Order: sequence, then structure tokens, then C-alpha cells
Amino acid sequence: MSTAADDRSLGQLVASATTELSALVHDEIALAKAEIRQDVKRGAIGSGAAIVAGILLLFSLPVLSFAAAYGIHNLGLGLAWSFLIVGGAFILLAALLGLVAKAVLKRIEPPKRTIASAKESAAVLQNAKPHPRPAAGRVAAPSSVSMEKSGV
Repeated sequence: MSTAADDRSLGQLVASATTELSALVHDEIALAKAEIRQDVKRGAIGSGAAIVAGILLLFSLPVLSFAAAYGIHNLGLGLAWSFLIVGGAFILLAALLGLVAKAVLKRIEPPKRTIASAKESAAVLQNAKPHPRPAAGRVAAPSSVSMEKSGV
């Protein structure tokens, strides 16, 4: 039984395989672009929602601060003392978070392995000799052997 594939030459088969492989690669790239585009869109929507949530939280802090101060005032303390207690609580919370941040930032170290690897690569490259290349625009002079054969 003879098929169309049997009648094609090796060159035609290679050309066909190359064309199909190229089409496959283009399709894979298109799929990757579509997936990335979808992920970027989801990321943008998620980021937007997080920003709006942060803004709403920021706007709620003064309201909650007033509520806490007036709640303390209803317990029998003066209004000024109530606001002072709420303000002091914020200062203590900020100081605590500052200490946590300082402790975390203190543990940051330079990338030791990267620095060592870069120094090692630099040491290897210092000992390497460049490959001799003829200067651009110049043609190498013919060797004496070729000159002798040509009778020059």
C-alpha cells in the first residue's frame, strides 16, 4: 500500500517536519502568552482589591480611634485622658513594630555565596588568555608556504 508520505523525498519530509515543529513552537508561545495575560489580569484585579482594602482600613483608623476614646470616656474617665490613652496605645504599638522591624532587618546579610562565586569567576577569568583574532578589516598575510607554491 503506497501512501503520500512514501512518495515524498527525505528533503520534503525534513521540510515538513521543520514546518510542523515551527508551528508547534508558535502555538506553544501563543498559549504561554495567553496564560501570562490571564495571570497578569488576575494579579491586577487582586492588587486593585488589596489597595482598596488598604485605603478603607486606613480611613477606618480615625473612626475606630474616636470610638475607642469615647468608649473609655464612657467608663468614667475624662475625654482628654481617654484620647491620651488611645494615642499612647498607638505609640506603644508603633514602638513594638519598630523593634520587630529592627530585629528582622538586623538579620539581613550580604549574599555570601554569590560574592564568593563572583570572586572565583573573576580569578578564573584573570588567568584566561584571549583567543587571538585578526584585526577587523585586515586580511591575514599569506603564509610563506603558499607564496612558494605560487612562485612569488
